[in-house]
Amino acid sequence: MLQKAQQVRWCLYRQRNRVCDLPSELGKDGNVTGFEQGQVITAWNAIPGKVVVQLKHSKEHWNEIMQKGMGDWHKRAEMFGVVVVGIGVAGRVRIRDLLNPLPNSAAEKLKLMGFVSRRTLGNIEQVKQITLEEALQSSEIQAAIISLENRFHEEYVRLFLEAGKHVCVEYPLALSVAAAQKLWDLADIKGKILHVEHIELLAEPYKQLKQQVNRKELIEGSLHFTGGPLDRQRTGFPAFSGIARLSWLVDLFGELTLKSATLEEQQKQHYWKMTTRFLTKNSRPLIWTEERGPELKRKKQINFQFKSDTLDHLPEAPNTRVGLFMQDLNLFAQKLAGQTPTELSEKNRLLHCLDLADEIRIFCEQVPPS
Repeated sequence: MLQKAQQVRWCLYRQRNRVCDLPSELGKDGNVTGFEQGQVITAWNAIPGKVVVQLKHSKEHWNEIMQKGMGDWHKRAEMFGVVVVGIGVAGRVRIRDLLNPLPNSAAEKLKLMGFVSRRTLGNIEQVKQITLEEALQSSEIQAAIISLENRFHEEYVRLFLEAGKHVCVEYPLALSVAAAQKLWDLADIKGKILHVEHIELLAEPYKQLKQQVNRKELIEGSLHFTGGPLDRQRTGFPAFSGIARLSWLVDLFGELTLKSATLEEQQKQHYWKMTTRFLTKNSRPLIWTEERGPELKRKKQINFQFKSDTLDHLPEAPNTRVGLFMQDLNLFAQKLAGQTPTELSEKNRLLHCLDLADEIRIFCEQVPPS
């Protein structure tokens, strides 16, 4: 049942998998200010300070309302104060992009208020260093970008969500699917955006690969990644530190079922090799190999055999004008502005990959590493 007439700061509007934010008033008769009589099917309080509204009108009618009824409100979207947490390579790129946003993009509505680091660094690019407590308590900061080691992601995402901030975090969201699900639930309770960066899906070679794979019938396939050594204490089990490659396979071929996994490790040589075997929904075999060591160069090798042809190398694609982190920053900004929702399919893919990573870890831990 609808509550009494009340002013709300935002109205969350959903239609055809799109989300827009509007200033609205919810009346006891079910009408919402800014919408014509009879256009509201139902409305209810879902999250404190927000109202969910379901409407009858078409997309064309919605555009008419925006142009005539709502005026230029959408052009006056608020600025979001942002803090960058963690100043490694990625954190410094985030600072650079926030200071130089893509012209005429949603990222222009992000204002960098400072950065947090465990080291004492002073100012970077005239951006001041602030403490974690200042970032959590500041009313001028509405969002945080987490660029820390994998093992810290869960802790810091929870801290900022509990403080009522929106969060953008590098993959993986957490080092277990159970922890990740709790963070998603917390974001829902708080009514905040939780965006997980997966720039590997934004790269042009991958986009072209996905086009080449689209609608083809897979017979069998493999993805082999090599790279330099990693500190597992910081990055987590290989299935989590390599989750970008797992995201490729899930995004290309849908949900997977784990059949087996092995981990060969030579700790003194800082070398390990993880081999996992999956089945697709159509029971087609896929092998994912993640291999790291001092002498290994960063490289991806694919071999996807289809009924029609075989893909045995990544497509060559020119570098795009807009960097991958800038593209991701703009996606986060669009979500904050209500221009783009977090699709259910995106959340499901993230959780499915983490669930698989958990299964792989458990499977490998059942047999002592060689």
